Amino acid sequence: MLLVYTHKITPRVKYVFKHICTRVLGIPVSFTTTIEEFIAHDSIKMSYTRQPLSNEVFIRNYELLFEQGLSDIDINVQKWDDTKCFFSTGEKSALPFDIFAASFYLLSRYEEYLPHVKDAYGRFTATESLAYKHEFLTQPVIDIWAYKLKTVLEQKFEGFTFPKRQYNVKPVIDVPMAYYFKQKGLMRTIGGTLNDLFRFKLRRLYQRYLVLFGFERDPYDTFKWIINKQKQHQFKFIVFFLIGDYSTYDKNININKKRFVSLIKSVADYCKVGLKASYFALDSIAILKKEKKKMEFVTNYELEASRNSFSKINLPVSYRHLIELEIKEDFTMGYLNYIGFRAGTCTPFLFYDLDYETATPLLINSFHCIDFALLKHQSQLDKQQELQRLINTVKQVNGTFTPVFHNYSFGSDIRWKGFRKLFTQILDSVDEN
Repeated sequence: MLLVYTHKITPRVKYVFKHICTRVLGIPVSFTTTIEEFIAHDSIKMSYTRQPLSNEVFIRNYELLFEQGLSDIDINVQKWDDTKCFFSTGEKSALPFDIFAASFYLLSRYEEYLPHVKDAYGRFTATESLAYKHEFLTQPVIDIWAYKLKTVLEQKFEGFTFPKRQYNVKPVIDVPMAYYFKQKGLMRTIGGTLNDLFRFKLRRLYQRYLVLFGFERDPYDTFKWIINKQKQHQFKFIVFFLIGDYSTYDKNININKKRFVSLIKSVADYCKVGLKASYFALDSIAILKKEKKKMEFVTNYELEASRNSFSKINLPVSYRHLIELEIKEDFTMGYLNYIGFRAGTCTPFLFYDLDYETATPLLINSFHCIDFALLKHQSQLDKQQELQRLINTVKQVNGTFTPVFHNYSFGSDIRWKGFRKLFTQILDSVDEN
């Protein structure tokens, strides 16, 4: 066990040390404010305070972990070997930066509580982030910093053996609309037909009726392929179905349709199934609770994971609603238009509520790659290379790679050509490990 001496044990200190030391490096950590207890400890230890006690591993602290609430922090990002960091320390410190304060800033999403420009949907955008502005968005910097700390500790405590963690993937499949033509009901089908005629989309009109009369598979119906892929791997895919009421933003199949219920049940036989919270459920715990109950009724087991429509998060309200409804995991944290690490890590982490100054039981699985972001690259080779670069980045720190694909990105639309291969590339990366 790692013992940490600090002059004050705060919820922030406990939270970030447990993420870096336990979640990333795999070693339990405890804390003390008693010098005698620290000196008597005969195993791995370090101090986190303003001045070193003697010749122990000493990390000079920045004040952030001993504050409460929000303050306007002046951040100076600097280069550090092959990465970036901020909150620099003095010469006596074993590391030139306070990686714990910097990690807390990123994990707590501190910057998302501060004034910023939102997009049309009210989302925090990548271009507003510190990571984007200082060009470290494509690195899981917290995990990289943790491994630098590990090197320092290994040099000081040669007899201590750190456990090794394994690279793994958590593939996410988002289903905002299970079928493009099928199961839409008479009025929506007539409306779609008139729309095709009005806009002279005759090819789509022809395809619509080939699908409706059973001569062709619905372009969004890729679930057999998904299930076949799942059968080839031990780790579970997580499939998020939108079951909220029809609205301007959400246009999935009605959950009362037997075919839709049957589809969810058949997918749940092989994959984990989660709830894609509808747009209006993001601001209403009553709607979210209703959708949660509906999903649990269909799957016949307790809902554990959710993902928000449009990848929108209203901090801290969105996460407080999930905690209140005892949903254990969230898969919303990430950017739609950029590949990278929104929270600076490729290790799932607990949500820290900055208003209440407490670590919560909600596990945040930030996604690092979404199919829409890969569309920026024109050629299939460019997409594959960008994806492989990201996979290699996560592999270097033995992290968890979390990609998000949609059911329709495995379909026949020319826009999504080659995305089945990209998804397979991710799945095969585990076998190559």
